[in-house]
Amino acid sequence: MDKGPPFHREGLPTTISKTEKQRWRSSSSSSSSSSKISSRPSILLAFFSCLAWLYIAGRLWQDAENRTLLANLLIKNSSQRPKILTVEDKLMVLGCKDLERRIVETEMEITLAKSQGFLKNQLKTSSNKKYLAVIGIYTGFGSKLRRNSFRGSWMPDGDSLKKLEERGIVIRFVIGRSPNRGDSLDRNIDEENRTTKDFLILDAHEEADEESSKKAKFFFSTAVQNWDAEFYVKVDNNIKLDLDGLIELLEARQGQDSLYIGCMKSGEVVSEAGKQWYEPDWWKFGDGKSYFRHATGSFFILSRNIAQYININSASLKTYAHEDTSVGSWMMGIQATYIDDTRVCCANSLQDKICSLA
Repeated sequence: MDKGPPFHREGLPTTISKTEKQRWRSSSSSSSSSSKISSRPSILLAFFSCLAWLYIAGRLWQDAENRTLLANLLIKNSSQRPKILTVEDKLMVLGCKDLERRIVETEMEITLAKSQGFLKNQLKTSSNKKYLAVIGIYTGFGSKLRRNSFRGSWMPDGDSLKKLEERGIVIRFVIGRSPNRGDSLDRNIDEENRTTKDFLILDAHEEADEESSKKAKFFFSTAVQNWDAEFYVKVDNNIKLDLDGLIELLEARQGQDSLYIGCMKSGEVVSEAGKQWYEPDWWKFGDGKSYFRHATGSFFILSRNIAQYININSASLKTYAHEDTSVGSWMMGIQATYIDDTRVCCANSLQDKICSLA
């Protein structure tokens, strides 16, 4: 029997059963639905491709607009810029290039001026008058009786003090401030000064025996700033002076710079704590433990440019336990001329001396 397909037989009518028709419809519907499902990703891909092309086209258009705007600005600026530099323009360019070199040179000049004890433009003082000397007598809060004895002996007071200043000699008691600022000690000194007008009060210095080395820096710095003198003299409050003899000595030295005048000495560095004149920095003076040459601290004289040097460099000057060795150490770093004058080696009598112990 023929087992061929039932759909069509050439030359004869074909009969299709109901079951075969349902199979054919189901197969055709399934093929159409699968084609619809496969077409969805293609549509989404095409949509996102269109968005990407629109974004890229927008960026290209924006970049083209920016390039056009920048090109117009460059053309406009180039048309306004002078094609030939003037002499002033060239000088300005050269000045900018030379600025760093000039700054370095200026810093070197300032450093050199400081090392020599003065600035290119001399320090301005509060008075235009020129003086021969400023004499500072160290004093303390409990030394009023001694101050009064000085005022009645070798130190003029009142109108006589003013007349001495007219001759070019300034004398002041030098004192700092109390550790408890504004207490009765400070008020008593202020009241005494209002009456006598013979104090140099160091407001930035705290008065204490252990601060005597720092007091020297404050004294010379303050004196230089207040009076333009050729010499600055430090005197302890237990010293009496032959004032005429001191003026004679200073007048003979007028016009000489870098003078360090005093009763020169050296001596052993005390390294044992608790002993008199103990030096905490004793190890800095070498194995020999001997001080360098320096003037005794009771009475010594510095010329103007050395006092100016102390004023300018006071913040960096090293101080030791004692004032005389501190000042002597400062002199070692500069071209100071040491004058060892036996007349200023204070003794028990003023005979052949300028100073004596009170």
